[in-house]
Amino acid sequence: MSAPVTCAVVDGVATITLDRPDAKNRLDAESMALLLEHLRATAEDPAVRVVVLTGSGTTFCSGADLAGAVAATSGGFASGGTSGLVGVLVAMLDHPKPIIARVQGHVAGGGNGLVAACDIAVASEEARFAFSEVRVGVAPAIISVVCLQVMHRRDAQELLLTGERVSAERVRAAGLITQVVEADGLDAAIAAYVDQLRLGGPEAVARTKELLRRVPAMTRDESFAWTAEVSAGLFTSTEAREGMTAFLEKRKPEWAP
Repeated sequence: MSAPVTCAVVDGVATITLDRPDAKNRLDAESMALLLEHLRATAEDPAVRVVVLTGSGTTFCSGADLAGAVAATSGGFASGGTSGLVGVLVAMLDHPKPIIARVQGHVAGGGNGLVAACDIAVASEEARFAFSEVRVGVAPAIISVVCLQVMHRRDAQELLLTGERVSAERVRAAGLITQVVEADGLDAAIAAYVDQLRLGGPEAVARTKELLRRVPAMTRDESFAWTAEVSAGLFTSTEAREGMTAFLEKRKPEWAP
């Protein structure tokens, strides 16, 4: 049997694919363990500049494996699945490389958390989204941590409370995703973001991700103190020296891997 989550690295781009199309890419213990493994490996691989998270088939991710949860079997959300999802989301938020969600299909339940934890999310206009937890008697508890960081309050109240299935454009307006494109333009949109992200210095991009994560949770004085330290360190780095020299010489910088 093929692995439920695969990873391929080509030209500095790691594509992690949820690959259980017959099961609508549900999150079970094995798939979450493999996803976490690939996230950690790509974080440590200096050859990887950008990570793309996608799914196979018509569904990006349908969330928790409900069959396992109902049966309370090993690996179901009733017995350790929650900690597995927390581990995956933390690894995504703390990942030093930018992560792009390539949402080629439908999203439900915990799949919305994966989308929210990505730095950029592009969805096919054919994709439909649902915070379906309330309709099966549970709450979008864990994923609320990441979804509420990116979604507008009123939109989140409507979508999380009703569980209604809505269009990609609706969740874009709600702040969950970055862009909606026609299905045949999805790969081109992803490639455009990859090209833009690779123009930045690897360390600069990693520290910018850290700024985006940490500064909103700090007080004003804490944030100024820490960001001043970050800025001083970056301006004296080898990477910055190359970037600024390239700018002055009107050439493209040669970033170290």
